[in-house]
Amino acid sequence: MATRLPPVHALSAFEAAARHSSFAIAAEELCITPSALSHRIRLLEEHLCERVFVREGRSVTLTEFGRRYLDVVRVALRTLAEFPLPNKTSQNQLRVKVTLPPTFARYMFMPRLAEFSLSHPEIEIEIYLFVPLYDLSLSESDVEVRFGAGEYPNLVTKKLFVEPAFVVASPGYLKTIPSIKLPADLRHAKLLRSALEPWQPWFEVAGLDWPEPPVGLRIDDLGLLLEAVKHGHGVGLTRQHFSQELIDTGAVVRLFDTQIASPPHAYYLVHEAQPIMRPEVQLFIDWIQATYQHEA
Repeated sequence: MATRLPPVHALSAFEAAARHSSFAIAAEELCITPSALSHRIRLLEEHLCERVFVREGRSVTLTEFGRRYLDVVRVALRTLAEFPLPNKTSQNQLRVKVTLPPTFARYMFMPRLAEFSLSHPEIEIEIYLFVPLYDLSLSESDVEVRFGAGEYPNLVTKKLFVEPAFVVASPGYLKTIPSIKLPADLRHAKLLRSALEPWQPWFEVAGLDWPEPPVGLRIDDLGLLLEAVKHGHGVGLTRQHFSQELIDTGAVVRLFDTQIASPPHAYYLVHEAQPIMRPEVQLFIDWIQATYQHEA
């Protein structure tokens, strides 16, 4: 007896809704109405005899079963999409999908991408963005650069580089608070917080027995954190690659020589373990490792 499979259009609706956490946005992407998308999700849930989403007003979140099923569906859809069709030609046959943190993409990847494109004009690069520490599902991309602790089970993980973290502030903000000459003088300042760049490792290096700041503006994007420093919202931790231009122009100034030589978070190249990597993906991996191996 043949196995009854769920309709492919229901699976694609499920995957799009899960990716956007929104039926409306998923429907727009698939060029159908939200009610039609809801019908497809309902059809899938009836087939599975399981709920895949929890509806909360206009937003939707995956159930535990839905999260597990999503991994299976994405692999299946990707397998179907990438299966070579001998009678179908494509102008963009070679393509690498890469997911990057926004700040890395803006300050470090885009200025160097032309090098790869000039060497391999036949390979098309598709760039996707994600917020570090939040979305860790390697499903839509061939390769990711992640900013974190490097603990990604069952994935090939290679550290790209480590660079010190140090304290910066804007000249305008420094005029509004008591003079800061020693690390301990930061008690007079507003410390900008980020899960990506915690303060406590820097406190330890500076000889301060201080806990992580419990209050204050929190920004989980390193580029936006630097913008907050620039506009006088407080004092923040940053890295050389992101801040050097602002330091050179005087928009921000470095405070103290104290720095974290090896911060708890760094940039890692991440991809799924595969016995045979597509040639264009391997070329991209080799390029990005060679490009950033001397960064510090």
